[in-house]
Amino acid sequence: MAKSSNTKPFLKWAGNKYRIIDRIQRLLPKGERLLEPFIGSGAVFLNTDYDRYLLTDNNPDLINLYQLLKDEGQDFIHYCKRFFGDRYNTEDCYYKRRTEFNKTKNIRRKAALFLYFNRHGYNGLCRYNKKGGFNVPFGRYKRPYFPAKEMLAFHQKAQHAEFCLIDFSHSMQQAQKGDVIYCDPPYYPLTPSSNFTAYSPGGFSENQQRQLAEIARDCRQRDIPVLISNHNTSFTLEVYNDAKLEHFKVRRYISCNGNKRGQAGELLALFA
Repeated sequence: MAKSSNTKPFLKWAGNKYRIIDRIQRLLPKGERLLEPFIGSGAVFLNTDYDRYLLTDNNPDLINLYQLLKDEGQDFIHYCKRFFGDRYNTEDCYYKRRTEFNKTKNIRRKAALFLYFNRHGYNGLCRYNKKGGFNVPFGRYKRPYFPAKEMLAFHQKAQHAEFCLIDFSHSMQQAQKGDVIYCDPPYYPLTPSSNFTAYSPGGFSENQQRQLAEIARDCRQRDIPVLISNHNTSFTLEVYNDAKLEHFKVRRYISCNGNKRGQAGELLALFA
């Protein structure tokens, strides 16, 4: 479990690395800049000490939120807080805002609504349908937490970061000697029925899992170390067969069935 002195992300996120941040910190090599092609909640970014960061993702809603928070800071935090009053914590209001979110071109309002859904939606999920529409149902929380303190910490750290909307392959191609890469892709499923990878429109295929491993090898050849997180499965053991592996168990915290939130095998694969 992460130490209390570590900085918590302001977003709920499936696979959030906050609880295993100490393991990741121990394995990440030193360098001048950290690249994260799957930024997620930003737990690793928030709890490392590189001079610079390149933080990318192919989810435009996530990058839009982070960029606005970086640029506007307290003004944007204050704007987001208006969506956390009692009148917004109803099923009717939630679904009206979700319809608006999927239609609006107002990026500031869309970013604030993305945070609203993260705290008011079911289990903190981020999920899209095949048409790219956000489709997480209402969560029915009594009093959703507004993460003002965590957002301010993110804003302050983000002054040393660049956010880009690009996919993992283009992100990793930008790496240079002196960089370190940490990859937290949508995990390879433990079972066929658990194949949920729609954190952004399009999902993440088995071929993309293989492509990621190949790019990590190419980076290693260029003296750029790459650390990858994933489930511990026969598939991942195969595709990471020439990496340094660390195996461990973690507790699931986001699952549709609370009875299935048990221990799951994970691994960290270091290509260095």
